[in-house]
Amino acid sequence: MAAEVAGKSLESTRKDGLAARLAREITGDVLFDGFSRGRYATDASFYQIVPSGVVVPRTMDEALRALAIARDEGVKVTPRGGGTSQCGQTVNDGLVIDLSKHLNKVLSLDVAGRTCVVEPGIVLDDLNRQLKKHGLWFPVDVSTASRATIGGMAGNNSCGGRSLRYGTMRDNTLSMEASLADGTLCRFGEVSRDLSDLDAGAAMRALFRDMLDLGAREADEIAARFPKVQRRVGGYNLDALVPRNARNNMAHLLVGSEGTLAFTTKVELKLWPVIRNKAVGVCHFGSFYEAMNAAQHLVKLKPIAVELVDRTMIALGRDIAMFKPIISAAIKGDPDAVLVVEFAEEDQADNLVRLKQLGELMGDLGFGWNNEKRKWGGVIDITEPALQSAIADFRAAGLNVMMSMKQEGKPVSFVEDCAVPLPHLANYTARLNEVFAKHGTSGTMYAHASEGCLHVRPVLNLKLEKDVKAMRAIAEEAFALVREYKGSHSGEHGDGLVRSEFHESMFGTRLVADFREVKQRFDPEGVLNPGKIVDAPRMDDRSLFRFKPDYRVGELKTKLDWSAYPGAGGGFQGAVEMCNNNGACRKLEGGVMCPSYRATRNEKDVTRGRANTLRLAISGQLGPDALASDEMIETLKLCVSCKACRHECPTGVDMAKMKIEVLAARVATHGLSLRDRLVGYLPRYAGFASRFAAIANLRNRSPLLRKLFERFAGISARRTLPAFRSDVFMPPAEVVGPAAGREVVLFADTFNRIYERENLDAALRVLTVGGYRVHLPRPANGSRPLCCGRTFLSAGLVEEASAELHRLVAAFAPFAARGVPIVGLEPSCLLTLRDELASLRKDSDAKAVGAHALTFEEFLVREAEAGRLQLPLGTVADKVVVHGHCHQKSFGAFKPVEQVLRLVPGLTVQTIESSCCGMAGAFGYGADTYDASIEMAELSLLPAVRRAHPDTVVVADGTSCRHQIHDGSKRVALHVARVLAMSLDRAETNSSSTSTTTKEPSHG
Repeated sequence: MAAEVAGKSLESTRKDGLAARLAREITGDVLFDGFSRGRYATDASFYQIVPSGVVVPRTMDEALRALAIARDEGVKVTPRGGGTSQCGQTVNDGLVIDLSKHLNKVLSLDVAGRTCVVEPGIVLDDLNRQLKKHGLWFPVDVSTASRATIGGMAGNNSCGGRSLRYGTMRDNTLSMEASLADGTLCRFGEVSRDLSDLDAGAAMRALFRDMLDLGAREADEIAARFPKVQRRVGGYNLDALVPRNARNNMAHLLVGSEGTLAFTTKVELKLWPVIRNKAVGVCHFGSFYEAMNAAQHLVKLKPIAVELVDRTMIALGRDIAMFKPIISAAIKGDPDAVLVVEFAEEDQADNLVRLKQLGELMGDLGFGWNNEKRKWGGVIDITEPALQSAIADFRAAGLNVMMSMKQEGKPVSFVEDCAVPLPHLANYTARLNEVFAKHGTSGTMYAHASEGCLHVRPVLNLKLEKDVKAMRAIAEEAFALVREYKGSHSGEHGDGLVRSEFHESMFGTRLVADFREVKQRFDPEGVLNPGKIVDAPRMDDRSLFRFKPDYRVGELKTKLDWSAYPGAGGGFQGAVEMCNNNGACRKLEGGVMCPSYRATRNEKDVTRGRANTLRLAISGQLGPDALASDEMIETLKLCVSCKACRHECPTGVDMAKMKIEVLAARVATHGLSLRDRLVGYLPRYAGFASRFAAIANLRNRSPLLRKLFERFAGISARRTLPAFRSDVFMPPAEVVGPAAGREVVLFADTFNRIYERENLDAALRVLTVGGYRVHLPRPANGSRPLCCGRTFLSAGLVEEASAELHRLVAAFAPFAARGVPIVGLEPSCLLTLRDELASLRKDSDAKAVGAHALTFEEFLVREAEAGRLQLPLGTVADKVVVHGHCHQKSFGAFKPVEQVLRLVPGLTVQTIESSCCGMAGAFGYGADTYDASIEMAELSLLPAVRRAHPDTVVVADGTSCRHQIHDGSKRVALHVARVLAMSLDRAETNSSSTSTTTKEPSHG
């Protein structure tokens, strides 16, 4: 025991010394607190190893300095990019150096020569965005392209869906610059075997000589034991060292080495012309076995990809709103599997010829639409680019669709990307399914049929010892099958902690000894990412798992309904554990998620980082009362509750909803701050403030009051608060409009009612002119107006929010019971009725209110599509630019905004491709969040508004969005209701003008 304590003390002292030195010598982030280390303890595998600390260097010199300091202190180093490795490559107990935040630039670009040099932290999609304007792209198109870094892809020798045409990462890496663990810098590129052209010092010359000698010595063994499939990324690439010709590319030894040999500083890449034309054939099969057997024949037509989608994935796609139209357009009947065959020759005529040949080949193979099941099938031709892209997106989402299972068992990656020669693919998959069934489970198969490399994940619960044992047995039996078919047990995602243990059975004792020799020669002290490729632990060592044998979550008192998930807190545990670290929240463009990460690039500020922190907190790994701690509040501080993750996270992690639970726990433990009181209780005091609007608005006009509010209430002095007004919206009656009109309820939310009544006036006018009978219900007791409780939820005051919703449901339920739509203008308020209300009440009245709640535009589009909307609209402008509210996007309610605006004659509608505006209710007013708020707005929204012509109308439905736009650009943004009211005015004016100027016809 004394020795154990002494060991821990020594380790603690070493860690403290390392942290102190790094803090003195590094200007980037140095993170050694428990919360930060926990966020870097996992990747997209099932492993968890807490590092000693994390460094986020600002420059490559700082990264190399961190490496040197760690080496001096006897601490191992793991370089990290997006942290999306499937096999545990980026977790270790030493120092993690995160290169993704700052070291992400294109250093040089040779358009004519089709090459570029990049820093290792650049994300693939970001690189391709920069290359596209030059007609080039980097084609190793992994499904995680929105967050995978080039350094990580080089480390794993990534492949992508089109490797049949373009090859792997290795095939497209021309050179690399890297530092050895001892600090020696060198360029790894093509060299002659006699090294006569090598410009390097004696140490590197000796290293290269030793490696080339090893390649010559082991050439016969390598030829005999290395699998003859393109998808072989296991072990070190010793085949790059054999004397095939006069030159060898030494960078190809680093590719796939998983950060164990050298620390990469630059990567030189081979680029390709962008794909301009495509044709896609969706080959249908009534038998999965026949689909796998057909792949070897389909590739003879030289497609760039043949991708498998199985029955399970098709069924799931039909149940997901965003994928249902794709399935309907591309899938015929009830296939057991489809193979998506993609042609991409320069001349589209060539693609169409090959598409025709594909249909003929399917016929030659005996498939037909009228055949019996085993030979049922045919081809659906897809030539429309938009549908082609949608099919590709659906296929790329395959893993994440599978991972969305709301149960303890999840598809687990450990035999996921084995690759076998195509003639054996059908028999291999059939026998693999038998292995799964033998161990009481099943798996799904999809992806790269063209390469014999399918993504396979058996469903297991790794919290259970029996399932861990099943995983071990399945791995051993699956790899035995792979050996039998002379395939590769590691075909795309690398070795990491999952597969490194099995190298000896795959490659033999002699080659594994060679792997160790390479590692020893490059890194004799074992500094660089040890435990990967050589000298690995057992893959089923549960002490390395995310869910260790002692993993427990105690019972939690939660406020919202989490019953769709398993685990403690009424399912809160299961909801948190849905995050599998796939990192989709780290994308930098497209969609909304995750706006705070886009602004800061910090792991703390991304949905994945928050979910990991929550999981560690509720399982006691961050100490007692971690859920309500200051560190947890800091973790969630920049979460703007945009709900983008609810819609865009592939596994449905709803951080906005989880934040409510954390805030509620915080309030229960620490009480309310003044700022939370001012925000939360706004609906309760808004009426009083409006009666004394001049006094209530004094703060905006007084620099002294602004400073006092910042000091005592945490509200930024740099912000002007929305102005209270004395002429708040007061319904003229409880019902207005024609007595015979179709009924609709208008929900007058707090924000539009007290700050911008013009929007409600405009909506009322549009609805009544349209012939609708509009109800404006009041609470039963006739007291203050109805409210959705949104502000209370944002402060963690769930009981108060629930009380507000009870009043609202009581008023709206009678209308919902007879099918009357409930229409609102403020997206966050109206959509509370479709979201949080269902988490607080399960009764029929609440369900009916939620089911009938529609945004203003959703209602109008529905009426227009039914032929019931008759609005006399006139021209108001040539163009509008539209910013969508985050909640509209999360609930699929933004498209109706565009559709409604297009009803206005002559109006061109342009949508701003923006994430969150950054105001997000009270977020943008916080003294501690103001800067982040502006950074979010400046990512795309404010620049787009500033670029808009002065005559262009700016449209935004969200109250916060309009205020952010005005604060940041001095442009006034309008709600859609006001644009429509203006259009009615213009039509009225034109009609009046026409009737005044028209003369009576002459009768002679």
